[in-house]
Amino acid sequence: MAESKLVKRNVKDSVFTNLFQHPKYVAQLYEALHPEVGVVPEDRIEIVTLKNILTDSIYNDLGFTVDGRLVVLVEAQSTWTVNIIIRGLMYLVQTYQDYIENEQLNVYGSSKLALPKPELYVIYTGEKKVDEGYITLSEEFFGGEQSALEVRVGVITDGEQGDIINQYVTFTKIYTEQLKKHGRTREAIEETINICKDENVLKEWTNVNKVDKKMRKNES
Repeated sequence: MAESKLVKRNVKDSVFTNLFQHPKYVAQLYEALHPEVGVVPEDRIEIVTLKNILTDSIYNDLGFTVDGRLVVLVEAQSTWTVNIIIRGLMYLVQTYQDYIENEQLNVYGSSKLALPKPELYVIYTGEKKVDEGYITLSEEFFGGEQSALEVRVGVITDGEQGDIINQYVTFTKIYTEQLKKHGRTREAIEETINICKDENVLKEWTNVNKVDKKMRKNES
């Protein structure tokens, strides 16, 4: 019974995927990535995150389109690796394939396809020092030499004060500190939630979604 109350090992990932399965928060994420657009209504957002419920196919943390003209793929990563570029490429190819099938586009026809413009991001929440900016396939894998393919991934380690990215990153930092103090225990969860509520970090989401249960292993 004690084991059932341990914290999940992938808490940060679980919180990210649960938070951003809601169009409300995805819209806030898009606004944080593109502050020039202002407030974005939820109905302009369509979530296209890849799932592999019944198969061994690939899946990603978050994918969404905006007005059908932009496709944004975002990964949350607490362990740093430039392989995120390759994963991002794989996710993008699968997302485009799904889009083409859903829209019944003819890739063999003579007319140019209308595809949403891609943007790839990784939100890094680990303790290793990583610079914000962009990492590219050519620089990281081919020594800067250009090839037939280029992929660019935006690296984010924090957002602007109070925006949804900043709140998520702050949540992970608070949780990491509580994990160091209390280990993978329920106390670490409760302290994380209490501090977040006091500091107005993901406060509405934690209240609505009862995040303490989502952070624990499934109880039998």
